[in-house]
Amino acid sequence: MKKYEQLAKDIIFNVGGKENISSLSHCITRLRFKLKDESIANDNVLKNMDGVVTVMKSGGQYQVVIGNHVPDVYSVVCDLAGLGGDTSDNSESDSPKGIFNKFIDIISGVFQPILGVMCAAGMIKGFNAIFLALGLYAQTSGEYIMLNSIGDAIFQYMPIILGFIAAKKFKLKPFVGMLIGAALCYPGIQLATLSASSEPLYTLFAGTMIESPVYITFLGLPVIAMDYTSTVVPVILIVYLASKLEKMFDKIIPDVVKNFFVPMAVLLVSLPIGFMLVGPIATFGANMVGNGFLSLYNFSPILCCVLVGLFWQALVIFGLHWGLIPIAISNMMTMGFDTILVGAFAPSFAQTAVVAAMYFKLKDKKIKELCIPAVISGICGVTEPAIYGITLPRKKPFIYSCIGGAAAGAVMGVMNIKGYVMGGLGIFGIPNYINPATGDMTGVYTSIVAAIVAAIVGFVLTFLLWKDDTVVEESNDNKEQSTIVKTKREIIYSPIKGEVKALDQVQDAAFSSGVLGQGVAIVPKEGKVVAPFDGTVMTLFPTKHAIGIVSDNGCELLVHIGLNTVQLDGKYFKSFVKQGDKIKKGQTLVTFDIEKISKEGYCLETPVVVTNYSDYVDVVGKTPKNINNSQELITVLA
Repeated sequence: MKKYEQLAKDIIFNVGGKENISSLSHCITRLRFKLKDESIANDNVLKNMDGVVTVMKSGGQYQVVIGNHVPDVYSVVCDLAGLGGDTSDNSESDSPKGIFNKFIDIISGVFQPILGVMCAAGMIKGFNAIFLALGLYAQTSGEYIMLNSIGDAIFQYMPIILGFIAAKKFKLKPFVGMLIGAALCYPGIQLATLSASSEPLYTLFAGTMIESPVYITFLGLPVIAMDYTSTVVPVILIVYLASKLEKMFDKIIPDVVKNFFVPMAVLLVSLPIGFMLVGPIATFGANMVGNGFLSLYNFSPILCCVLVGLFWQALVIFGLHWGLIPIAISNMMTMGFDTILVGAFAPSFAQTAVVAAMYFKLKDKKIKELCIPAVISGICGVTEPAIYGITLPRKKPFIYSCIGGAAAGAVMGVMNIKGYVMGGLGIFGIPNYINPATGDMTGVYTSIVAAIVAAIVGFVLTFLLWKDDTVVEESNDNKEQSTIVKTKREIIYSPIKGEVKALDQVQDAAFSSGVLGQGVAIVPKEGKVVAPFDGTVMTLFPTKHAIGIVSDNGCELLVHIGLNTVQLDGKYFKSFVKQGDKIKKGQTLVTFDIEKISKEGYCLETPVVVTNYSDYVDVVGKTPKNINNSQELITVLA
């Protein structure tokens, strides 16, 4: 975004400064200011400014036409002018539908920036374990301690890193999010620290499955502690709450003291709520999970191992796996072995094999490059890079890994395998199943078979059933360009039935000048936009009045329904696709009510323009008086 910083500063200055801005939004090509006094804006300076196409005034808005990169400029202008969160390009219409899909979107979004580093850390942990197993150094050596600290730090202090990234995603000040994560990692607040240093003050819900010892109170209220280091969900939930609180406090706290009173208020409210609500919910959930699996084991050990293998990775994501750990430790202390956690041994191998299968099918080179280090760390039992960076965002591969874990759990359960040590992970967990009393190796051999079964099931399911439907893009100087090779000639069929006009006759200078794209305009006779080719939805503006699509051959097309119709805020428009969807020629994309839009006083001239026209030798628009959806409208020549 730094490349747009000077442009944003110049725009703010020439619209009369940030104190002259009442509000700001953007559509697909232009910044839309509501100014307190339009007369003090420097129209001519803005029109002649590099990076600005033109300036227009319409419907009480001062419009600075930028082009396709307007979201990036908008974001910088908001930051510099102190306008707060984005009000235009983070619409609910483009967000995933359903609680589960939204959760996956948030999880994958906060992990995306750290995937490379997380893979690197996982590999370091893996190699360190290998070197230790080969006897190159002892666990107490400086070499082991140094490499372990380098590899383990990102996982140990995950809440701090995720707090920073989640804050940016939820439009909270990033360092407030980081401080929330740091508070969750603070040693004195961890259950392990509190339980080791003192006796509980009292116990809540004694005798129930959610029995909880209380070591500290806050304002007389009990704080049910848990260990937050290495967790994922608690920090995301608390940061989300903090982002809402920040908006509320920002409105009621005077400007002169906002810089420090708003963050202070946010922290003083969000963290105590987090510690007293998020912690207990996670703790109660873990206790219920632990007791539930214990009851299941008493009913059927085999079924218990299958379900542990099936759900283990999901339990880890939510931090609910901690409910099984105390049971396993107790079993080992009283009986010398544990049989519940044996089902959790092999899911890492299923996860690793799924990523290996995805390597052969992924189109995105950047994600593909992450597969190899994710496989290496996964073999050593570190699966966070694979889960959060590769399989979970794509859902089905993650499910296939869970099925592989369940199959392996069945193997361990049928053979009634016992774990004698809670030691290494991945391949280094195999020695956990050696009977120290008799030296019996049955558990070792069975664990190897279970790992192979998990890997085969995960690999085969992914390789046969999963298809990568993503559109491959690569970054070049901050501009996203399609890597699909263009054909020498491509036909674009009319997306709308109506009367065709030359683009230079459109009542909008930004379009009629051709700077936003080359093409034609259509006066609709039917309120429907259909796909003019096979391709992908690049952009669907929240108000649904404009849609950007790219053909399978790389032609980028903008269909802008009417002029200034963004001001209808989505009224009279209905979309049938979302950003990222694959589309087929003739498929309905958007419908709109011609009569009602016209009655509102809006011009329905609809520019249909090729926005990446500079990539072509020529863009030729046909101009018959009337046209149907099935007729040729534009030809692009490479």
